[in-house]
Amino acid sequence: MIVSNPTLITFVIYIAAMVLIGFMAYRSTNNLSDYILGGRSLGSVVTALSAGASDMSGWLLMGLPGAIYMSGLSESWIAIGLIVGAYLNWLFVAGRLRVQTEHNGDALTLPDYFTGRFEDKSGLLRIISAIVILVFFTIYCASGIVAGARLFESTFGMSYETALWAGAAATIAYTFVGGFLAVSWTDTVQATLMIFALILTPIIVLLATGGIDTTFLVIEAKDPTNFDMLKNTSFIGVISLMGWGLGYFGQPHILARFMAADSVKSIAKARRISMTWMILCLGGTVAVGFFGIAYFSVHPDLVGPVLENPERVFIELAKILFNPWIAGVLLSAILAAVMSTLSCQLLVCSSALTEDFYKAFFRKRASQAELVWVGRSMVLLIALIAIGLASNPDNRVLGLVSYAWAGFGAAFGPVVLISVLWKGMTRNGALAGILVGAITVIVWKHFSLLGLYEIIPGFIFASIAIVVFSLIGKGPTAGMLTRFDAAEKEFNDASR
Repeated sequence: MIVSNPTLITFVIYIAAMVLIGFMAYRSTNNLSDYILGGRSLGSVVTALSAGASDMSGWLLMGLPGAIYMSGLSESWIAIGLIVGAYLNWLFVAGRLRVQTEHNGDALTLPDYFTGRFEDKSGLLRIISAIVILVFFTIYCASGIVAGARLFESTFGMSYETALWAGAAATIAYTFVGGFLAVSWTDTVQATLMIFALILTPIIVLLATGGIDTTFLVIEAKDPTNFDMLKNTSFIGVISLMGWGLGYFGQPHILARFMAADSVKSIAKARRISMTWMILCLGGTVAVGFFGIAYFSVHPDLVGPVLENPERVFIELAKILFNPWIAGVLLSAILAAVMSTLSCQLLVCSSALTEDFYKAFFRKRASQAELVWVGRSMVLLIALIAIGLASNPDNRVLGLVSYAWAGFGAAFGPVVLISVLWKGMTRNGALAGILVGAITVIVWKHFSLLGLYEIIPGFIFASIAIVVFSLIGKGPTAGMLTRFDAAEKEFNDASR
């Protein structure tokens, strides 16, 4: 396969720019707080766009368009659920978590926050929550590496094995060097590139198939049920797709953006920016998959790669419809989506290993320079493990993401949400919530019970466990109540 020089040059320039940002961030990284939380210095625009970009991984431009292309609008319930879930997360969690983490020992990670919030001197809460992060995030990282490999494989004709390393190398480089600031700054650039691609591409696909009326007629002629939101689904099916929205409350890489905001007062503006960006991106990705049905119906001679793997629908449309320079920019948007999410996932895993294991249990008095280098080493370690998991070329991006998303949503979502809303929650309640949520997801997924997405029973059972174990055990201490009230007062004052 001959690779067009413009596309290759565009990719090289884009990757070089991201690595350059990493080295710029390196100069602002002086201690562990800088490396894993950016010194809590993110303004509202960077908070908003980096939260969005870190959320929308390769599945946004690969997994979801592929699902829409195969099944029609019935798959768009995922997008609706995500929009509702993200909005509620910004509304109820973002600002409160920002102040609660600061009032509870200036926590840098979720395990750190849980330990301080519930005065867990045993370290059990820290260990279990860090293990959950490592298990599910390694799977999540693997999904990002698979998406990157698919992109390099289809764009440059590489073997899957070579594409695996090529796709991961740049992300590992700038995350290793620049830490959280590099990840957040690059996320802002990547979010801009993603929204450009997802607004432009469906418009050009529409024009290429004769306008909106012709496009809809072609889609209807191919299969009228493509317009049916309830096609091949059921009440449980719709609830399962909408249930993706529950995951937002427990995703450490998204919650870290809230914790890193420069002030709780930045959150309201960030929410408006982030939700606008998200609605436009999800609308665009649904349109790419949907209009792709029409385009490849009109041009059946071009459909081969998409039939082989529907997750390539955006890639193929970009390569066919645009000149190589523009195609290079659009395909870089997939790389942007992959890199933005993978980088912050690697960083959260590194944070868990460095702050919650190495510093907490082995080297309490380690210097800041030592901790930063341990953090960088952990980025490499997790990346290598994720590459190993991603080495199976039959992996599907959306399948890997759905499992990890459910794991975090059920294990951490109820704990985070209830911990910032209810001062009566206790350590035993938090411990029970994490364990019940994680175990429910694993068991439910294994047995495929009722055909229901595992995040829903996991979230419900974890919430019940939190309330029950908080009420039957020893209540919160005076210190816990005082810190909660002080944080809540700060949040309310800032919200006025």
